[in-house]
Amino acid sequence: MSGDAIHTFVVLAYKESAYLEECIKSVLNQKYPSKVLIGTSTPNDHIHGLAQKYGLDVVVNPGSKGIGYDYDFAAHCGTTELVTIAHQDDFYDYTYSDRIVAAYAASKNPLMIFPGYYAIKRGKRVYMDLNFVFKGIMLYPLNFTPLQGVRFFKRLSLRFGDPIMCPAVTYVKAKLPSPLFACDDLICSVDWFAYEVLSREPGEFVYMKDRLMGHRIHVGSTTSKTIGANIRTEEDVYILKKFWPTAIAKLVAKLYKASEFANDPK
Repeated sequence: MSGDAIHTFVVLAYKESAYLEECIKSVLNQKYPSKVLIGTSTPNDHIHGLAQKYGLDVVVNPGSKGIGYDYDFAAHCGTTELVTIAHQDDFYDYTYSDRIVAAYAASKNPLMIFPGYYAIKRGKRVYMDLNFVFKGIMLYPLNFTPLQGVRFFKRLSLRFGDPIMCPAVTYVKAKLPSPLFACDDLICSVDWFAYEVLSREPGEFVYMKDRLMGHRIHVGSTTSKTIGANIRTEEDVYILKKFWPTAIAKLVAKLYKASEFANDPK
């Protein structure tokens, strides 16, 4: 790998995922030669074995208190200007980091850069469902480059739900508050929590509609578990109250929940 790379994938690994190796192979097989690390708070033989197989360093977070703390840890593991927190179950297309680096170079003051994504469900790629329709509507203002740095439109994109796929996002490391993701009140929605914080900062949410990565939906995923336990709806209200009065936040959360059925792995 090139020592001059400005982008790092930190593959956030947890316990023993059957999809971790596929994710590792995808981030190593990039047109742009990104650096790759594995970050974990649950070191084990499975993770270390794959790291040894592919010549990767493993960085261990010994004091993790939850997923938000793991994300903050991963975001600061890399030494490059750009960092992507890659989820162990997901897949990154060959041009992902190349397009990200090009978008970064073309932007004036980016906070984060993210493309569209597709779902991977039962081994097949899914490009359209109710979830994608809702998210496309919410992200529509960010299709226009002049609006990507306007606070009103950054926050508008987040006011009715979280349309941004967390593992698709690349962060500009120097622009990240520390901590950013950590929140003791949240289990799942730490990414939406972080975007709300960043939406108040000067800078751009650089969005590309092209779908450059795949998000895997399966029974073992955190998203599927929290939706099934109704934790997600409670957390949605917590975040929405940052945009709306409580009564309206609860109403918006009910409307947003309709899109969650697309995350049913069955």
